[in-house]
Amino acid sequence: MNGHYMQRVGLSMLVGAMALLLMLTGPAVSAEIKIGAILAETGPASFLGGPESRALQMLAEQINAGGGINGDTIKLVIKDSGGSPEKAISFAKQLIEEEQVFAIIGPSTSGETLKIKKMCEEARMILISCASAELIVDPVAAYVFKTAPSDSFAARRIFMTMNDLGISRIAIVTGNTGFGNAGRTQMTEIAPEYGIEIVVDEVYDKDANDLSALVAKMKAHTDIQAVVNWSVVPAQSIIAKNIRQAGWDVPIFQSHGFANIKYVEAAGAAAEGIVFPASRLIVANSLPEGPQKSFLMKFKTDYESRFNEAVSTFGGHTYDALMILAQAIETAGTDRDKVREAIENLRGYYGTAGEFNFSATDHSGLGIDAFAMLTVKDGRFVLYQP
Repeated sequence: MNGHYMQRVGLSMLVGAMALLLMLTGPAVSAEIKIGAILAETGPASFLGGPESRALQMLAEQINAGGGINGDTIKLVIKDSGGSPEKAISFAKQLIEEEQVFAIIGPSTSGETLKIKKMCEEARMILISCASAELIVDPVAAYVFKTAPSDSFAARRIFMTMNDLGISRIAIVTGNTGFGNAGRTQMTEIAPEYGIEIVVDEVYDKDANDLSALVAKMKAHTDIQAVVNWSVVPAQSIIAKNIRQAGWDVPIFQSHGFANIKYVEAAGAAAEGIVFPASRLIVANSLPEGPQKSFLMKFKTDYESRFNEAVSTFGGHTYDALMILAQAIETAGTDRDKVREAIENLRGYYGTAGEFNFSATDHSGLGIDAFAMLTVKDGRFVLYQP
């Protein structure tokens, strides 16, 4: 923790020294580091991509205002994919072939990332995804990394909590997106390890606006002890509303894709008591005093004062991605192969999602401790306490 904090202090001092040197010696010609981003600023995944784009632009401005990276300024080229894998493919080609960016941050969703993973690897283009599917980094591709905690860890945290509560028979419902499909795979594979039996396994359309029939189908199974709703689109809020409208008081668990307060606002009173895994960023106020809380609170305060909206874990994913990339460039220069190697060898780096420890066999870098269990109380996210 302290090492991470000192890293950041050191980076800030270096930036300050650069700025002072420029003032004393006069303006110098700086180069641009062009960084691409593919983010779902609009569309069904905009609760992810919107905060991601805003956080990314905020950090790039802060870095440039502090003197850039080794004196070079960041130029962002952001493409709005709308959450479409097809658009992500087209934009990735543009960024690699036409824009000739140094690296790509994003996409927002797992489905998009998996569609461009091979393309980036073949082009030797650094890709730092903001999505969580473990398939993004397993199998490892040399140039592909991610900053969102893995979906397998989210599933394990949910099942561990269920074990504590004596829950063993559940229903799972997942959105028909890459995120939903990956989560469904993880849950069905991992559940037996925790003695969890999946009684009902349903998939719903990401554009659905009424899921009462699906809820009635689940409710007909009187032995279901909890529902896991694994999604990253607005329809996940409809499931919660339909469950409560049906008078069903079954415990509802969500995936980490629920970690934006806008999903709570969309679900209204039905969101109360929902339990889900997420990073500690969105409950930073309640953390013990220390370097981690200070760092998270600074990001939270900067973001919320700048954009007048509550911080989400998703904005943290692009923030972490650019900070990781910036540190690697500061260390290795602008040789892409050396920067890729610097990311792969980054250890003990604390970002908004937790402690990153990358290696040649781990391009996610986060462990299960990146997730805390949270719940909704009085319309707010708080740490879950059974």
